[in-house]
Amino acid sequence: MNATQRWRLDLAYDGSTFQGFALQPDHVTVVGLLREVLASTLRLDDAPYVVGAGRTDTGVHAFAQVVHVDLPTSAISLERPEHARKVFRGLNAQFKGRLRVTRAMVVRDDFDARRSARWREYRYLVLATKLPALAFADHWAWPVEGPLDLAAMNAAATLLCGEHDFRAFCRRAVDKSPDDPITRVVTSAAWRVHDDALEMSVGRAPIAKLTIRAQSFCHRMVRSVTSTMVAIGQGRLEVDEITRRLASHERAHLPAPAPASGLALVGVGYDDLDGGPSGRDVEVERETRIIL
Repeated sequence: MNATQRWRLDLAYDGSTFQGFALQPDHVTVVGLLREVLASTLRLDDAPYVVGAGRTDTGVHAFAQVVHVDLPTSAISLERPEHARKVFRGLNAQFKGRLRVTRAMVVRDDFDARRSARWREYRYLVLATKLPALAFADHWAWPVEGPLDLAAMNAAATLLCGEHDFRAFCRRAVDKSPDDPITRVVTSAAWRVHDDALEMSVGRAPIAKLTIRAQSFCHRMVRSVTSTMVAIGQGRLEVDEITRRLASHERAHLPAPAPASGLALVGVGYDDLDGGPSGRDVEVERETRIIL
């Protein structure tokens, strides 16, 4: 049996080009493409098994996803860092802009991208516009009718923080009953308004950005709380609707989840021993960084 070493790979990808993160037969997914290119580039007999920090739905982007994968020690030379960098630059070239390895390092054998993670952080962008949005805006934000009451939205975001049963805001797993709690711990959630300095929208509409961090998230949780808070910001729901739904666990008559395209995974937290957090808390060099 060939000796292997465990690699941590930090990834960024355009979610609009994938049908989700996890491997699915006959579908182009993040894990599927990563396994295929790794096997081809490193000339492996079998595609390697890839474990991610969390699954993103179809259309959801990532700037700081983290995976681990065990690769043969003979495939990437740690004694020649330039060789390792060349391997990952070659990988990125084959992804053609859909996916990019932004950071790579060898980690301890028992590192687990999912179980070792301390937190995950997402951001959601909402384009608050009075004018019709161009179609391309749908690829990076959710255009909604403004203006939005940001104070009310932040009051609602504060109510999400702490340990709660998020059944009203999550899609129930097929093996769970409606009575099974879906408990999650949200450590921070806040909205900020940014000017459209790059003029990506008609009339430079303000961009409302939600940043939310939790130990973990359940399926469609961020998109569901986002659509509810936007309805609060538009005056269609009261702030205390959040409290009522967390207590009742009922989803009926709440807005549909916000579109996937406005959502992005922007950070995953790890101990320093495991390379520290991914995302904006890391100084990322222009080229792939190999930490040995």
